[in-house]
Amino acid sequence: MRYLHLILRNLLRKKVRTVFTLLSILVAFILFGYLAAIKMAFRMGVDLTGADRLVVIHKVSLIQPLPLSYQGRIEAIEGVRDVAHASWFGGVYQEPSNFFPQMAVEPERYLRLYPEFLLPEEQKKAWLQDRTGAVVGRQTASRFGWKVGDRIPIQGTIFRKQDGGTTWEFTIDGIYDGKEKGTDTTQFLFHYDYFDESRQFWRGAVGWYIVRVADPDAAARIAAKIDAAFANSSAETKTSTEKAFAQSFANQVGNIGAIIQAIVLAVFFTLMLVAGNTMAQAVRERTGELAVLKTLGFSDAKVMGLVLAESLILAGLGGGLGLALAWWMTSLGDPTRGFLPIFYMPGKDLLLGAALVVGLGFVAGALPALRAMRLTIVDALRRG
Repeated sequence: MRYLHLILRNLLRKKVRTVFTLLSILVAFILFGYLAAIKMAFRMGVDLTGADRLVVIHKVSLIQPLPLSYQGRIEAIEGVRDVAHASWFGGVYQEPSNFFPQMAVEPERYLRLYPEFLLPEEQKKAWLQDRTGAVVGRQTASRFGWKVGDRIPIQGTIFRKQDGGTTWEFTIDGIYDGKEKGTDTTQFLFHYDYFDESRQFWRGAVGWYIVRVADPDAAARIAAKIDAAFANSSAETKTSTEKAFAQSFANQVGNIGAIIQAIVLAVFFTLMLVAGNTMAQAVRERTGELAVLKTLGFSDAKVMGLVLAESLILAGLGGGLGLALAWWMTSLGDPTRGFLPIFYMPGKDLLLGAALVVGLGFVAGALPALRAMRLTIVDALRRG
């Protein structure tokens, strides 16, 4: 840029003020990145759920079990390609704060329905052959330092074994990774057959069914057929798309998106006032210099452009560095060490942040730039 040196000299005229303004912008955009990651975590991967998967739960509540016999009847419904079931275990490892999702599943069917879970073939074979084996997501394995072959005791908080014991031991046969960045890699999966034969109650029942449909466009019609098949039974069902099911969980903690949006708007309104005040002061302090520039032949539009460019560079430096730091910091993973199943700043929010940086630069510099453009040489020299 032809006048970059002049713009930078103006920015460095009041170094302390510029540094504090940059820090304000930087912190605001780090906050923006963290809030974006938190919003993604509370959405629990809603955007990544399978368009061709349905979830069948008990009509009364998710905690009410469904009969295992429903699986064959669901498979027989036209348009259904595959069915698997899962059951929540609800145990803890070593101490109550060590929470992570544990589920009893049909290994082969479950992995078939979730191709985004990447498990090495030799580990998959080992799991299928090991009745007390389990596979765990990379995030949970890293959290506790687990390796393939480790023997892990889980204390059951809901289910006891038939001998009255609460300790369930599993061998880690595999560690799965996620195909997509937002894939949940916190799950601990083990054999339903072992679980069902060993527990004291609800034998022959499952927590919910996952259904893959042949045509995602027919998902609503197939869901209605499934529910109709079990209408007026002792365990009526409620079927929804996996996305709607995941969204319902996210909604239980409130409209996180609206809360975060309100926080971001408040922060950026305050930031706009801070940056705008900085630019207004800078223009007032240089009124005489602006008059000299106009005397030397700088047009009104060029003077206005110099002030706007100064504002854009100020916002760009602070906002760009803030977004870069936010991207890096959120990429380090869940800061709560296990509470959030996924934690990262989505690419679309990074682009939104970049747009906000540009918008902040324009808005903060617009009024001072207009004032500089409208200055007459005589009035400017008198004020200066």
